[in-house]
Amino acid sequence: MNRICVFLVALLATTTAWASSPVNINTADAATLAQSLDGVGLSKAEAIVAWRTTNGAFESADQLTMVKGIGQSLVDRNRDAIRLGDASKPLTKARAGKRPPAADAEH
Repeated sequence: MNRICVFLVALLATTTAWASSPVNINTADAATLAQSLDGVGLSKAEAIVAWRTTNGAFESADQLTMVKGIGQSLVDRNRDAIRLGDASKPLTKARAGKRPPAADAEH
């Protein structure tokens, strides 16, 4: 029993828990994107930067799926870390797409 506990403690100590850290996908360089987003290596990060250079700034987190190699599950996994402008505000599902006009906009 004692050996099992020692093994589990050693395993936990050597296992790295990957977590996303906040990053502005419209301004970060490839190295920062790769370091900040879970499941994004340097080649995917470079593809993000290339897409952004060709097409302009991302308007939503979901627009990242237009980049080759990036699927919806990767975007969803990193949604809390993806920033478009203000780095202090995480994206929510409602902010991820285009927002409908306000109902009282005519007033």
